[in-house]
Amino acid sequence: MAIGGLISNRNLGSFIGSGNGFQNQIGISNNRAMLSQELCHRKSNALCPSHQQRHISSLQAASLQHELGHSRRGFGCFLLPTRLFRFKDNTYRASYKSFEESQGAGAIDPLPYAEAILVQGNTSWWQQQFPRRWVIVLLCFASFLLCNMDRVNMSVAILPMSQQYNWNSATVGLIQSSFFWGYLLTQILGGIWADKYGGKVVLGFGVVWWSIATVMTPIAAKLGLPFLLVVRAFMGIGEGVAMPAMNNMLSKWIPVSERSRSLALVYSGMYLGSVTGLGFSPMLIQNFGWPSVFYSFGSLGSIWFLLWLKYAYSSPKDDPELSEEEKKIILGGSKPREPVTVIPWKLILSKPPVWALIISHFCHNWGTFILLTWMPTYYNQVLKFNLTESGLLCVLPWFTMAVLANVGGWIADTLVSRGLSITSVRKIMQSIGFLGPAFFLTQLSRVKTPAMAVLCMACSQGADAFSQSGLYSNHQDIGPRYAGVLLGLSNTAGVLAGVFGTAATGYILQRGSWDDVFKVAVGLYLIGTLVWNLFATGEKVLD
Repeated sequence: MAIGGLISNRNLGSFIGSGNGFQNQIGISNNRAMLSQELCHRKSNALCPSHQQRHISSLQAASLQHELGHSRRGFGCFLLPTRLFRFKDNTYRASYKSFEESQGAGAIDPLPYAEAILVQGNTSWWQQQFPRRWVIVLLCFASFLLCNMDRVNMSVAILPMSQQYNWNSATVGLIQSSFFWGYLLTQILGGIWADKYGGKVVLGFGVVWWSIATVMTPIAAKLGLPFLLVVRAFMGIGEGVAMPAMNNMLSKWIPVSERSRSLALVYSGMYLGSVTGLGFSPMLIQNFGWPSVFYSFGSLGSIWFLLWLKYAYSSPKDDPELSEEEKKIILGGSKPREPVTVIPWKLILSKPPVWALIISHFCHNWGTFILLTWMPTYYNQVLKFNLTESGLLCVLPWFTMAVLANVGGWIADTLVSRGLSITSVRKIMQSIGFLGPAFFLTQLSRVKTPAMAVLCMACSQGADAFSQSGLYSNHQDIGPRYAGVLLGLSNTAGVLAGVFGTAATGYILQRGSWDDVFKVAVGLYLIGTLVWNLFATGEKVLD
């Protein structure tokens, strides 16, 4: 049933009606006519020169209100105009425009009792109550959830796959690394495309692309190793555009006062995606075989894409259902900028805050990738857990990161809303993201029990999650028009840190110990802290 709502800004009552509300509408119209008569006594002669004329006018307007309600009886609700206007020829016309817009048509003045808020019958309650910008955030969150679900399923499925196809450890490593071939390729390109063509197009393309590649993985494995490597690289191409495109979207949709918490929520989707992928993959493999993991996870992308097409827009100015009030909140009085046509590479690379982002992202991801890639081995070799326990414990850091990323986001936005400068907030949050993991890694050699070692790991990754409110939010601060390109640049450095850091860790372990691995990570965390606090800023440096 359609629901109509009428709320007078003169506090004259409210109305919610269906098809049987016709008599109520007549009563409201008559009451408004009487109230208008009373109001005329209180107005100046300039506003109400003739009480009798105004009384007649009010009765005419009430009649028009009656007719408007009567004409809509068959639709199940009353869709009333926002104002009624009296024209110079003493006729009345319902208007759904603002008073200023309607003045151009020759209207003299609006009748005060006829003011109302129009509630369309085809608009659901949640669309009226839930901000459109947070619909975009939730859709980006869901895309990142799918992103890591589709990425980590191979780490579980590779075990039965290698047994079926007789792959050795070198082949397994080659398959695992083939994802990064495509992932590195589209980091910067994804940012350029998003800034030029809009985040909706690019992120939608990325999800569809990697979902198809996920579904094709079992087929490619049956065809042969070269086909599988190509499909995995194709999957990396799709996922490589996700972060730059998302950053471009949120730079246009989210005001600075909500930036940290929105990004924290989206990135927590990645962490929860890893938890979901690692949790459901073993069950699917056990009950339906390893191909079921790729078929089921990949097919979820089609559901997300349908929702994305319906509700997502690259910019607030493209959304026809966005209210003027929310548009003002998002834009903050500024006009939306035109899409980028030319990337000013020389200008971008000449800014010290940009290089602070790139260097800090490299230092951050070195430690992050080491912890997330090598922790099962650490648990098994040092803490003497079996493989099943190691796999379960690997999920714990993802949980702590998902929770504390959102905690950090709310803290950062609260500090901004209370007047602390964006630069100070970004430096505080990223310093926690660097120094927290560094501290807990130095404690690993001192703990005596496996439980304390796992606790140190979880605390290290939890502190690391505060980076979502530091460097990961800073791209939109310093260059909102080029947010996609900036994230593509810094994340390229971050991916390279993961590739080199993972390989370097194996090299260090052959000649040293785990303490040496952690010392290198701590050293890079300290370098990142220094660079970030010296050169980073929360002010816009690219326009």
